[in-house]
Amino acid sequence: MAAPIRVALAYSGGLDTSIIIPWLKEHYNCEVIAVCGDIGQGGEELDGLREKALKTGASEVYIEDMREEFVHEYLWKLVRSGAVYEHKYLLGTSIARPLLAKRQAEVALKTGCDALAHGCTGKGNDQVRFEMTYKAIAPQLAVIAPWREWDIVSREDAIEYARKHNVPISQSTTKIYSRDRNIWHISHEGGELENPADPAPEHIWMLTNNPADAPSKPADIVIGFDQGVPVSLDGQHQLSGVALLETLNALGGEHGIGRIDLVENRFVGMKSRGCYETPGGSILIAAVRELEALTLDRATLHYKQKLALDYAEMIYNGFWFTPLREALDAFFAEVSKPVSGEVTLRLHKGTTEPVSRKSPNSLYSLDIASFTMGESYDQKDALGFNNLVGLPIKVRALLKKSASAS
Repeated sequence: MAAPIRVALAYSGGLDTSIIIPWLKEHYNCEVIAVCGDIGQGGEELDGLREKALKTGASEVYIEDMREEFVHEYLWKLVRSGAVYEHKYLLGTSIARPLLAKRQAEVALKTGCDALAHGCTGKGNDQVRFEMTYKAIAPQLAVIAPWREWDIVSREDAIEYARKHNVPISQSTTKIYSRDRNIWHISHEGGELENPADPAPEHIWMLTNNPADAPSKPADIVIGFDQGVPVSLDGQHQLSGVALLETLNALGGEHGIGRIDLVENRFVGMKSRGCYETPGGSILIAAVRELEALTLDRATLHYKQKLALDYAEMIYNGFWFTPLREALDAFFAEVSKPVSGEVTLRLHKGTTEPVSRKSPNSLYSLDIASFTMGESYDQKDALGFNNLVGLPIKVRALLKKSASAS
Protein backbone atom coordinates (compact mmCIF):
# COMPACT_ATOMS: atom_id res chain seq x y z
CA MET A 1 0.00 0.00 0.00
CA ALA A 2 1.29 3.44 -0.94
CA ALA A 3 1.70 5.82 1.97
CA PRO A 4 -1.67 7.56 2.51
CA ILE A 5 -1.93 11.34 2.37
CA ARG A 6 -5.36 11.85 3.95
CA VAL A 7 -7.01 9.26 6.17
CA ALA A 8 -10.63 9.28 7.36
CA LEU A 9 -10.81 7.73 10.82
CA ALA A 10 -13.94 6.33 12.45
CA TYR A 11 -13.61 8.34 15.65
CA SER A 12 -15.46 7.86 18.93
CA GLY A 13 -13.11 9.52 21.40
CA GLY A 14 -12.64 6.24 23.22
CA LEU A 15 -9.30 4.73 24.13
CA ASP A 16 -8.47 3.07 20.82
CA THR A 17 -9.48 5.83 18.40
CA SER A 18 -7.98 8.51 20.65
CA ILE A 19 -4.49 7.06 20.34
CA ILE A 20 -4.91 6.20 16.66
CA ILE A 21 -4.80 9.88 15.62
CA PRO A 22 -1.24 10.47 16.89
CA TRP A 23 -0.21 6.98 15.80
CA LEU A 24 -1.35 7.57 12.20
CA LYS A 25 0.49 10.89 12.06
CA GLU A 26 3.61 9.37 13.60
CA HIS A 27 3.74 6.29 11.34
CA TYR A 28 2.29 7.59 8.07
CA ASN A 29 2.92 11.36 8.30
CA CYS A 30 -0.61 11.88 6.98
CA GLU A 31 -3.56 14.15 7.63
CA VAL A 32 -6.31 12.61 9.76
CA ILE A 33 -9.99 13.43 9.25
CA ALA A 34 -11.99 12.33 12.31
CA VAL A 35 -15.55 11.21 11.57
CA CYS A 36 -18.07 10.66 14.35
CA GLY A 37 -21.79 9.97 14.20
CA ASP A 38 -24.25 10.87 16.94
CA ILE A 39 -26.38 7.73 17.16
CA GLY A 40 -27.62 8.39 20.66
CA GLN A 41 -24.51 7.62 22.70
CA GLY A 42 -25.28 10.63 24.88
CA GLY A 43 -23.85 14.07 25.44
CA GLU A 44 -21.26 12.78 27.89
CA GLU A 45 -19.43 11.00 25.09
CA LEU A 46 -19.87 13.81 22.57
CA ASP A 47 -19.05 16.78 24.80
CA GLY A 48 -15.67 18.18 23.85
CA LEU A 49 -15.13 15.54 21.18
CA ARG A 50 -14.27 17.99 18.40
CA GLU A 51 -11.76 19.83 20.57
CA LYS A 52 -10.21 16.55 21.73
CA ALA A 53 -9.76 15.26 18.18
CA LEU A 54 -8.17 18.53 17.01
CA LYS A 55 -5.94 18.71 20.08
CA THR A 56 -4.62 15.19 19.44
CA GLY A 57 -3.79 15.94 15.80
CA ALA A 58 -6.87 15.71 13.58
CA SER A 59 -6.97 18.18 10.67
CA GLU A 60 -10.76 18.17 10.39
CA VAL A 61 -13.60 16.75 12.47
CA TYR A 62 -17.06 15.74 11.25
CA ILE A 63 -19.74 15.07 13.88
CA GLU A 64 -23.24 14.47 12.54
CA ASP A 65 -26.59 13.77 14.17
CA MET A 66 -27.71 10.46 12.65
CA ARG A 67 -30.17 9.40 15.34
CA GLU A 68 -33.36 9.57 13.26
CA GLU A 69 -31.71 7.78 10.35
CA PHE A 70 -30.44 5.13 12.75
CA VAL A 71 -33.88 4.61 14.27
CA HIS A 72 -35.96 4.63 11.08
CA GLU A 73 -33.61 3.00 8.56
CA TYR A 74 -31.93 0.47 10.82
CA LEU A 75 -33.59 -0.12 14.20
CA TRP A 76 -37.21 -0.17 13.02
CA LYS A 77 -36.22 -2.69 10.34
CA LEU A 78 -34.62 -4.76 13.09
CA VAL A 79 -37.81 -4.58 15.19
CA ARG A 80 -39.99 -5.54 12.23
CA SER A 81 -37.77 -8.54 11.48
CA GLY A 82 -37.72 -9.79 15.08
CA ALA A 83 -34.04 -10.67 14.70
CA VAL A 84 -32.20 -11.79 17.84
CA TYR A 85 -28.71 -13.32 17.78
CA GLU A 86 -28.21 -16.55 19.74
CA HIS A 87 -31.48 -16.26 21.68
CA LYS A 88 -30.48 -13.10 23.58
CA TYR A 89 -28.50 -10.40 21.79
CA LEU A 90 -30.57 -7.60 20.24
CA LEU A 91 -27.66 -6.57 17.99
CA GLY A 92 -27.12 -3.09 19.42
CA THR A 93 -23.49 -2.73 18.33
CA SER A 94 -23.85 -4.83 15.19
CA ILE A 95 -26.72 -2.78 13.71
CA ALA A 96 -24.92 0.54 14.28
CA ARG A 97 -21.62 -0.23 12.58
CA PRO A 98 -22.87 -0.20 8.95
CA LEU A 99 -24.35 3.28 9.38
CA LEU A 100 -21.21 4.70 11.01
CA ALA A 101 -18.93 3.10 8.41
CA LYS A 102 -21.14 4.28 5.54
CA ARG A 103 -20.98 7.89 6.70
CA GLN A 104 -17.22 7.64 7.29
CA ALA A 105 -16.69 6.37 3.74
CA GLU A 106 -18.94 9.11 2.34
CA VAL A 107 -16.95 11.80 4.18
CA ALA A 108 -13.70 10.23 2.95
CA LEU A 109 -14.85 10.44 -0.66
CA LYS A 110 -16.12 14.01 -0.21
CA THR A 111 -12.88 15.26 1.38
CA GLY A 112 -10.47 13.53 -1.00
CA CYS A 113 -9.12 10.92 1.39
CA ASP A 114 -7.15 8.00 -0.01
CA ALA A 115 -7.56 5.69 3.00
CA LEU A 116 -9.96 4.70 5.76
CA ALA A 117 -9.01 3.72 9.30
CA HIS A 118 -10.82 2.11 12.23
CA GLY A 119 -9.95 1.12 15.78
CA CYS A 120 -11.26 -2.45 15.69
CA THR A 121 -9.05 -5.25 16.91
CA GLY A 122 -8.12 -8.29 14.86
CA LYS A 123 -10.04 -10.47 17.30
CA GLY A 124 -13.40 -8.75 17.04
CA ASN A 125 -16.46 -8.68 14.83
CA ASP A 126 -16.38 -4.92 14.26
CA GLN A 127 -13.43 -5.09 11.86
CA VAL A 128 -15.60 -7.16 9.52
CA ARG A 129 -18.62 -4.88 9.89
CA PHE A 130 -16.59 -1.76 9.08
CA GLU A 131 -14.61 -3.27 6.25
CA MET A 132 -17.57 -4.95 4.54
CA THR A 133 -19.24 -1.54 4.49
CA TYR A 134 -16.10 0.11 3.10
CA LYS A 135 -16.11 -2.43 0.28
CA ALA A 136 -19.71 -1.56 -0.52
CA ILE A 137 -19.36 2.25 -0.36
CA ALA A 138 -15.74 3.06 -1.24
CA PRO A 139 -14.00 -0.09 -2.50
CA GLN A 140 -11.15 1.89 -4.06
CA LEU A 141 -9.87 3.26 -0.74
CA ALA A 142 -7.13 1.55 1.26
CA VAL A 143 -7.91 0.37 4.80
CA ILE A 144 -5.67 0.89 7.83
CA ALA A 145 -6.38 -1.18 10.93
CA PRO A 146 -3.74 -0.16 13.51
CA TRP A 147 -4.51 -3.09 15.82
CA ARG A 148 -3.27 -5.35 13.01
CA GLU A 149 -0.08 -3.30 12.58
CA TRP A 150 1.22 -1.74 15.79
CA ASP A 151 3.03 -3.41 18.69
CA ILE A 152 0.31 -2.53 21.23
CA VAL A 153 -1.10 -5.85 22.45
CA SER A 154 -3.37 -4.94 25.37
CA ARG A 155 -5.55 -2.18 26.72
CA GLU A 156 -2.87 -1.57 29.35
CA ASP A 157 -0.40 -0.91 26.51
CA ALA A 158 -2.90 1.44 24.87
CA ILE A 159 -3.35 3.35 28.12
CA GLU A 160 0.41 3.70 28.46
CA TYR A 161 0.69 4.97 24.86
CA ALA A 162 -2.00 7.57 25.60
CA ARG A 163 -0.12 8.70 28.71
CA LYS A 164 3.15 9.10 26.83
CA HIS A 165 1.49 11.09 24.04
CA ASN A 166 -0.60 13.27 26.38
CA VAL A 167 -3.88 11.92 25.00
CA PRO A 168 -6.74 12.46 27.52
CA ILE A 169 -8.73 9.26 28.16
CA SER A 170 -11.25 8.07 30.76
CA GLN A 171 -9.95 4.50 31.01
CA SER A 172 -7.44 3.32 33.59
CA THR A 173 -5.90 0.00 34.55
CA THR A 174 -8.57 -0.32 37.23
CA LYS A 175 -11.45 0.87 35.05
CA ILE A 176 -10.81 -1.04 31.88
CA TYR A 177 -14.19 -2.13 30.54
CA SER A 178 -14.77 -1.75 26.83
CA ARG A 179 -18.19 -0.17 26.26
CA ASP A 180 -20.23 0.75 23.23
CA ARG A 181 -23.33 2.88 23.61
CA ASN A 182 -26.04 4.15 21.30
CA ILE A 183 -29.77 4.87 21.51
CA TRP A 184 -30.54 1.14 21.30
CA HIS A 185 -28.20 -0.29 23.95
CA ILE A 186 -24.93 -0.28 25.84
CA SER A 187 -22.45 -3.17 25.87
CA HIS A 188 -19.88 -4.06 28.51
CA GLU A 189 -16.84 -6.25 27.81
CA GLY A 190 -13.38 -6.89 29.22
CA GLY A 191 -12.00 -6.66 32.72
CA GLU A 192 -13.77 -8.88 35.22
CA LEU A 193 -16.22 -10.02 32.55
CA GLU A 194 -13.64 -11.98 30.58
CA ASN A 195 -14.08 -15.03 32.80
CA PRO A 196 -17.60 -16.44 32.19
CA ALA A 197 -17.38 -18.32 35.50
CA ASP A 198 -17.50 -15.02 37.38
CA PRO A 199 -20.84 -13.24 37.89
CA ALA A 200 -21.28 -9.83 36.33
CA PRO A 201 -20.66 -7.24 39.05
CA GLU A 202 -23.59 -4.97 39.78
CA HIS A 203 -21.54 -1.83 39.22
CA ILE A 204 -21.17 -2.45 35.47
CA TRP A 205 -24.85 -1.77 34.71
CA MET A 206 -25.51 1.80 33.62
CA LEU A 207 -28.97 1.99 32.01
CA THR A 208 -31.08 -0.40 34.09
CA ASN A 209 -32.01 -0.79 37.72
CA ASN A 210 -31.41 -4.11 39.37
CA PRO A 211 -34.80 -5.85 38.92
CA ALA A 212 -34.86 -6.58 42.66
CA ASP A 213 -34.65 -2.84 43.34
CA ALA A 214 -37.10 -1.79 40.61
CA PRO A 215 -40.46 -0.27 41.61
CA SER A 216 -42.87 -2.66 43.31
CA LYS A 217 -45.77 -1.09 41.44
CA PRO A 218 -45.99 -2.29 37.82
CA ALA A 219 -46.44 0.11 34.91
CA ASP A 220 -48.75 -0.56 31.95
CA ILE A 221 -47.83 0.98 28.60
CA VAL A 222 -49.55 0.89 25.20
CA ILE A 223 -47.42 0.66 22.05
CA GLY A 224 -48.96 1.24 18.63
CA PHE A 225 -47.60 -0.36 15.46
CA ASP A 226 -48.18 0.24 11.78
CA GLN A 227 -47.08 -2.65 9.56
CA GLY A 228 -44.61 -3.91 12.17
CA VAL A 229 -43.08 -0.47 12.89
CA PRO A 230 -43.60 1.39 16.22
CA VAL A 231 -45.60 4.59 15.73
CA SER A 232 -47.05 5.57 19.11
CA LEU A 233 -46.68 5.27 22.86
CA ASP A 234 -49.66 5.60 25.18
CA GLY A 235 -51.67 7.18 22.39
CA GLN A 236 -49.06 9.79 21.49
CA HIS A 237 -48.58 9.65 17.71
CA GLN A 238 -46.60 12.88 17.40
CA LEU A 239 -43.46 11.41 18.97
CA SER A 240 -40.43 11.11 16.74
CA GLY A 241 -38.77 7.71 16.53
CA VAL A 242 -35.93 8.98 18.70
CA ALA A 243 -38.30 10.37 21.35
CA LEU A 244 -40.35 7.17 21.42
CA LEU A 245 -37.27 5.01 21.91
CA GLU A 246 -35.75 7.32 24.51
CA THR A 247 -38.99 7.22 26.51
CA LEU A 248 -39.06 3.43 26.37
CA ASN A 249 -35.41 3.29 27.43
CA ALA A 250 -36.21 5.36 30.50
CA LEU A 251 -39.26 3.24 31.38
CA GLY A 252 -37.47 -0.03 30.76
CA GLY A 253 -34.42 1.07 32.71
CA GLU A 254 -36.53 2.12 35.68
CA HIS A 255 -38.19 -1.30 35.80
CA GLY A 256 -34.97 -3.30 35.31
CA ILE A 257 -35.76 -4.54 31.81
CA GLY A 258 -33.25 -5.44 29.13
CA ARG A 259 -30.21 -6.90 30.92
CA ILE A 260 -28.48 -9.90 29.38
CA ASP A 261 -25.24 -11.75 30.14
CA LEU A 262 -24.14 -13.67 27.06
CA VAL A 263 -21.37 -16.02 25.98
CA GLU A 264 -21.56 -15.56 22.21
CA ASN A 265 -19.93 -17.00 19.12
CA ARG A 266 -18.01 -14.30 17.31
CA PHE A 267 -17.89 -14.38 13.52
CA VAL A 268 -14.08 -14.60 13.66
CA GLY A 269 -14.33 -18.00 15.36
CA MET A 270 -13.89 -17.49 19.09
CA LYS A 271 -16.31 -17.26 21.98
CA SER A 272 -16.57 -14.07 24.03
CA ARG A 273 -18.56 -12.90 27.01
CA GLY A 274 -20.47 -9.64 27.01
CA CYS A 275 -23.15 -7.97 29.08
CA TYR A 276 -25.75 -5.85 27.32
CA GLU A 277 -28.53 -3.46 28.34
CA THR A 278 -31.32 -2.88 25.81
CA PRO A 279 -34.34 -1.63 27.79
CA GLY A 280 -36.45 0.00 25.06
CA GLY A 281 -35.51 -2.57 22.45
CA SER A 282 -36.48 -5.48 24.70
CA ILE A 283 -39.92 -3.89 25.21
CA LEU A 284 -40.45 -3.35 21.47
CA ILE A 285 -39.43 -6.88 20.49
CA ALA A 286 -41.79 -8.31 23.11
CA ALA A 287 -44.64 -6.10 21.88
CA VAL A 288 -44.28 -6.80 18.16
CA ARG A 289 -44.19 -10.55 18.84
CA GLU A 290 -47.54 -10.31 20.60
CA LEU A 291 -49.06 -8.44 17.66
CA GLU A 292 -47.62 -10.90 15.12
CA ALA A 293 -49.16 -13.79 17.06
CA LEU A 294 -52.53 -12.11 16.58
CA THR A 295 -52.24 -11.07 12.93
CA LEU A 296 -50.04 -13.56 11.05
CA ASP A 297 -51.10 -17.04 9.95
CA ARG A 298 -49.12 -19.99 11.25
CA ALA A 299 -47.12 -20.75 8.09
CA THR A 300 -46.11 -17.11 7.56
CA LEU A 301 -45.24 -16.54 11.21
CA HIS A 302 -43.10 -19.67 11.46
CA TYR A 303 -41.28 -18.93 8.20
CA LYS A 304 -40.64 -15.36 9.33
CA GLN A 305 -39.11 -16.70 12.53
CA LYS A 306 -36.74 -18.88 10.50
CA LEU A 307 -35.64 -15.99 8.30
CA ALA A 308 -35.20 -13.75 11.36
CA LEU A 309 -32.38 -16.08 12.45
CA ASP A 310 -30.64 -15.58 9.10
CA TYR A 311 -31.22 -11.83 9.29
CA ALA A 312 -29.72 -11.67 12.79
CA GLU A 313 -26.66 -13.59 11.66
CA MET A 314 -26.19 -11.33 8.63
CA ILE A 315 -26.30 -8.21 10.80
CA TYR A 316 -24.01 -9.72 13.42
CA ASN A 317 -21.49 -10.76 10.77
CA GLY A 318 -21.47 -7.38 9.04
CA PHE A 319 -23.32 -8.10 5.79
CA TRP A 320 -25.79 -5.21 5.86
CA PHE A 321 -24.98 -3.82 2.43
CA THR A 322 -25.80 -6.98 0.49
CA PRO A 323 -28.54 -8.01 -1.94
CA LEU A 324 -29.70 -10.77 0.42
CA ARG A 325 -30.26 -8.36 3.32
CA GLU A 326 -32.25 -6.08 1.02
CA ALA A 327 -34.31 -9.05 -0.18
CA LEU A 328 -35.01 -10.15 3.38
CA ASP A 329 -36.11 -6.61 4.25
CA ALA A 330 -38.55 -6.75 1.33
CA PHE A 331 -39.92 -10.04 2.69
CA PHE A 332 -40.33 -8.66 6.22
CA ALA A 333 -42.01 -5.53 4.88
CA GLU A 334 -44.51 -7.60 2.88
CA VAL A 335 -45.45 -10.10 5.58
CA SER A 336 -45.68 -7.33 8.22
CA LYS A 337 -48.41 -5.42 6.38
CA PRO A 338 -51.14 -6.84 8.70
CA VAL A 339 -49.04 -6.21 11.84
CA SER A 340 -50.85 -3.04 12.89
CA GLY A 341 -52.61 -2.30 16.14
CA GLU A 342 -51.86 -1.80 19.82
CA VAL A 343 -50.23 -3.93 22.48
CA THR A 344 -50.44 -3.21 26.19
CA LEU A 345 -47.48 -4.49 28.19
CA ARG A 346 -46.98 -4.58 31.94
CA LEU A 347 -43.46 -3.69 33.09
CA HIS A 348 -42.53 -5.13 36.46
CA LYS A 349 -39.17 -5.97 38.02
CA GLY A 350 -37.34 -7.00 34.87
CA THR A 351 -40.31 -8.59 33.08
CA THR A 352 -42.66 -7.60 30.26
CA GLU A 353 -46.06 -9.28 30.39
CA PRO A 354 -48.79 -8.87 27.75
CA VAL A 355 -52.02 -7.37 29.03
CA SER A 356 -53.90 -6.64 25.81
CA ARG A 357 -53.52 -7.13 22.06
CA LYS A 358 -55.75 -5.34 19.55
CA SER A 359 -55.64 -5.20 15.76
CA PRO A 360 -58.12 -4.56 12.93
CA ASN A 361 -56.31 -7.42 11.15
CA SER A 362 -56.68 -9.97 13.94
CA LEU A 363 -57.02 -13.57 12.78
CA TYR A 364 -58.26 -14.64 16.18
CA SER A 365 -61.88 -15.85 16.07
CA LEU A 366 -63.58 -16.13 19.43
CA ASP A 367 -66.34 -18.21 17.86
CA ILE A 368 -63.83 -20.80 16.65
CA ALA A 369 -61.37 -20.72 19.57
CA SER A 370 -63.91 -20.75 22.40
CA PHE A 371 -64.44 -23.92 24.42
CA THR A 372 -68.13 -23.27 23.95
CA MET A 373 -69.13 -25.31 20.89
CA GLY A 374 -70.30 -23.10 18.04
CA GLU A 375 -71.41 -23.55 14.46
CA SER A 376 -68.13 -22.37 12.88
CA TYR A 377 -66.20 -25.51 13.74
CA ASP A 378 -67.50 -29.04 13.22
CA GLN A 379 -65.59 -31.30 15.58
CA LYS A 380 -66.46 -34.34 13.47
CA ASP A 381 -64.01 -33.01 10.86
CA ALA A 382 -61.20 -33.71 13.30
CA LEU A 383 -61.57 -37.49 12.85
CA GLY A 384 -60.50 -37.40 9.20
CA PHE A 385 -57.78 -34.85 9.97
CA ASN A 386 -56.26 -37.06 12.66
CA ASN A 387 -56.46 -40.16 10.46
CA LEU A 388 -54.63 -38.46 7.57
CA VAL A 389 -52.01 -36.71 9.70
CA GLY A 390 -51.37 -39.89 11.67
CA LEU A 391 -51.25 -42.22 8.67
CA PRO A 392 -47.41 -42.42 8.44
CA ILE A 393 -47.21 -43.11 12.16
CA LYS A 394 -49.82 -45.86 11.90
CA VAL A 395 -48.16 -47.51 8.87
CA ARG A 396 -44.76 -47.53 10.59
CA ALA A 397 -46.20 -49.07 13.74
CA LEU A 398 -47.98 -51.79 11.74
CA LEU A 399 -44.77 -52.64 9.87
CA LYS A 400 -42.80 -52.90 13.12
CA LYS A 401 -45.50 -55.11 14.59
CA SER A 402 -45.46 -57.36 11.50
CA ALA A 403 -41.67 -57.63 11.53
CA SER A 404 -41.54 -58.56 15.20
CA ALA A 405 -44.20 -61.23 14.71
CA SER A 406 -42.30 -62.99 11.89
